[in-house]
Amino acid sequence: MTETIMELKDVWKIYKMGEVEVPALRGISVGIKKGDFVAIIGASGSGKSTMMNLIGCLDIPSRGSLYLRSHDISTLSESDLASFRGRTIGFIFQQYNLIQSMSAFENVMLPLEFLEYDDQKAAKRAREILALVGLSDKMHHRPTQLSGGQQQRVSIARCLAGDPEIILADEPTGALDSVTGREVLDMLHRLWENNGKTIIMVTHDLNLAKYAHTTIELKDGEIMKISENNEVNKK
Repeated sequence: MTETIMELKDVWKIYKMGEVEVPALRGISVGIKKGDFVAIIGASGSGKSTMMNLIGCLDIPSRGSLYLRSHDISTLSESDLASFRGRTIGFIFQQYNLIQSMSAFENVMLPLEFLEYDDQKAAKRAREILALVGLSDKMHHRPTQLSGGQQQRVSIARCLAGDPEIILADEPTGALDSVTGREVLDMLHRLWENNGKTIIMVTHDLNLAKYAHTTIELKDGEIMKISENNEVNKK
């Protein structure tokens, strides 16, 4: 039986706007299996971004519990949570979030420094990961010398550097043309299919959701439907 790597139990997230309380999530309960490829979909304002921040351990619920590998994240101190997040979750953002003054190699090295890798091991790991995403010949280029698709591949390499169990991708193709976007999605699919990564992708694009095995549809802060696409099962 596949283990549940993350579980939300009756999770509410309420934001205060002066005297008014605005619920962004309303009693969400869902489990995410280790090794699944999950798409979280919904229109703007459905609660996708709020759910992503909670799943990414960037925020904690107002009510309810969120378990990551059986740890209730709301009970962890900020430093413990940051450390746990750094070891377990890798992030891919729509806008790449690369440091412009650093080369691709240096951007990928950065998380390894935070994880206190030995310098030689970190350099070896960074070269291997950049090769994996097809950028061996661009590792000393800065972001301004790379195309959008290449920058997103550096972002993916940086995400993979610390070998996270979970890859959290927020609209990963939002800034890319359709052909380059498909290449990025194919890469995420291979990481799921061949490397056993748990991938959680937040998107408003139903075409992207077809790459996922499990789709969670949100509306007005509630789960409307959870469905599985068995046509994308691992070979």
